[in-house]
Amino acid sequence: MSRSATAQRRPSRGNRRAEHARIARERAAAAARRKRLRLAVAAVGGVVLLLAVMVIVRLSLPKDEPAAAETVPSTVVDSLLHVPPGTLDAVGRGKVQTLPTALTGRPALTDGGKPLVLYVGAEYCPFCAAQRWGLIVALGRFGTFTGLGTARSATDDVYPGTATLTFHGATYTSPYLAFQGVEVATSERRGNSYAPLDTLTAAQNAVMAQYSSNGAVPFLDLGNRYVISGASFSPSLLAGLTHEQVVSSLAASDSPVAAAVLGSANAFTAALCELTGGQPGDVCAGVAARAYPELRHGA
Repeated sequence: MSRSATAQRRPSRGNRRAEHARIARERAAAAARRKRLRLAVAAVGGVVLLLAVMVIVRLSLPKDEPAAAETVPSTVVDSLLHVPPGTLDAVGRGKVQTLPTALTGRPALTDGGKPLVLYVGAEYCPFCAAQRWGLIVALGRFGTFTGLGTARSATDDVYPGTATLTFHGATYTSPYLAFQGVEVATSERRGNSYAPLDTLTAAQNAVMAQYSSNGAVPFLDLGNRYVISGASFSPSLLAGLTHEQVVSSLAASDSPVAAAVLGSANAFTAALCELTGGQPGDVCAGVAARAYPELRHGA
């Protein structure tokens, strides 16, 4: 073969340079793609790792649940349900700011053939906290509670952390009366409001709509014979007191707490004796039940 033919088949020096440049560019591009892939994988791995850490941290944080109920000796509830009649008699009218308002010409409110006492409140409400004390004392003279729990009003409201009991989960048994205690919310914040708790029935809603124009709590209907919206006395009287201290104060009939709590209990007792026709006799004939003659009409 001639030298001229061999030279024709051999790439020229310029072509070899171009081919080398092309190969170098392809290798550089491939390396860049691999680098971008490694960065993408690393980024995805970082996001996954971050999410995993967030999940672990979230699971390790306390859950957004209502605070555990305060532990209070059972003697607190027992003492409240068994205030000596002599102490109630000694308090008499006590010092009560707001009395139940008498209703006339209204159909009786009953449950199971018994006069019904309907209470609507909320655990965050300090005025509800005050109202429950006297109501429980009064109802305890006509029947028995089981499952009463201790609670405090909201710490971010007026009269923060007022000691009280709650009707949520409690039951009431009486041969004379029926009782429905509804707590519509807890004392734990949920956004701009408080966590919901009990739900009003249609019948309970209807009663509130008739006698409470704005749905404010506490609300109390005593058999459709008496109603009261708001507290019987100011929660300020209970400021800073523990449950035990409130109950201890009731033993001294001349204490401000006893005058308010037991005075309101005597007012409720007078109204309840109207509903029961003066039964039980030993309660309704007593001095305490007759301390509010304006709430008695011959029972």
